[in-house]
Amino acid sequence: MKKVYVETLGCQMNKSDSERIIGILSHFGYEETQIPEDADFLIINTCSIRQLSADKAYSRVGVWGKWKRQGKRKGKYIKIAFCGCVAQQDKEKLLKRFPFIDLVFGTNNIYELPELLKRINKGERVCATPEKPYIADETQFEIKRAKSFNAWIPIMEGCDNFCTYCIVPFTRGRERSRTPEKIIFEAKKAIKNGFKEITLLGQNVDSYGKGLGDNITLANLLRELNKIDGRFRIRFVTSYPTDISDDLIQAVKECDKVCEYFHIPMQSGNTALLKDMNRRYTREEYGDIVKKIRNTFEDVTITSDFIAGFPGETQEQFNDTLSAIDEFELDYSNTAAYSPREKTKAARWVDKFIDEETKMQRLAVLNEKNREACIKSNKKFVGKTLEVLVESAEKRNGKTILASRAGNNKIVHFEGSEDLVGTFQNTKITRASTWHLFGELV
Repeated sequence: MKKVYVETLGCQMNKSDSERIIGILSHFGYEETQIPEDADFLIINTCSIRQLSADKAYSRVGVWGKWKRQGKRKGKYIKIAFCGCVAQQDKEKLLKRFPFIDLVFGTNNIYELPELLKRINKGERVCATPEKPYIADETQFEIKRAKSFNAWIPIMEGCDNFCTYCIVPFTRGRERSRTPEKIIFEAKKAIKNGFKEITLLGQNVDSYGKGLGDNITLANLLRELNKIDGRFRIRFVTSYPTDISDDLIQAVKECDKVCEYFHIPMQSGNTALLKDMNRRYTREEYGDIVKKIRNTFEDVTITSDFIAGFPGETQEQFNDTLSAIDEFELDYSNTAAYSPREKTKAARWVDKFIDEETKMQRLAVLNEKNREACIKSNKKFVGKTLEVLVESAEKRNGKTILASRAGNNKIVHFEGSEDLVGTFQNTKITRASTWHLFGELV
């Protein structure tokens, strides 16, 4: 069999896309390899959220281009493909910039890959980045899921919000939801194949169902998935604050398989800056949503995202972000310095840009605040008993240490037998560190 290597940069949606790409290629004589030097087909699945991610992709394919030239001299012919969000954004520019690339395909046409493969195998260089999604029968191809206990299942894609800093509406398109039938079919298959968790994916996952019908919502989808037989968990990411309905919170509470975990990006703790970002809520409204969730669940975890150095951000506005993490007792936050992205509104506000030194200083302060929030959050669980899914085992100083994940997404390490990997166990938390908990098997 020919070998394919796929390198995935970016979010869980990209990881899910890569699993589908590998599954499609398996029908055409390709076997996945983890060693890029051994591959006949090299694919990079890219992220365009920040320039750093795009630059990493450019650098990687540059190395692959050298391998391709060396391979030709030795009689080995390598194909190279560039896909994902950067591909959807840069399109034909990539073929001009990298003359050794054979294929560029976007986020909307993964299931067109069989036809694209035929074309590049005939010697054609192809750029396929349609604005409209390519319609195909998804069930005709297997999904080659990564070896883990968590199955990523996209339930919707795209975004209609057009935050002024975000490239996603331009690379993933407008919001569109998969039918409940397709999602439930995929979930049942994953559970039958031994997966212990399913994570529902969407850029704005809690706006799922718009345009499909009045009763098709994320809340009702969770209720239907909860009815599936088997011992497994359900998660969903990423939530837009004002799309978290009372019915969704109630569905999480009533469904025993749904994890008590919400990832709710805030981006800034200052209302004026949120307006500049085109986020449709105030600091107070975000706080009300968090309070409602915390009043409903005892051990819920709420995580967030924040940007440091957004154009025009003052020191006082940045301080509001720091105080928001404290006020809302956020358990963990993804953080990043602002990165201007082509086509977005904020990228044109050059006169308001924050200098790099200030941005990085603020990011360092934000990361320290995040570290303090994490340890404070973790300490709350000392003495409690959490049910965990054991994900891996590692030998340390002659002992077997198990790494596990609680329903609220807390990482718990404890001593136990390797046979427990892949099972649900109860652990009593004995100690807290910054990034994870320590416990003992009950």
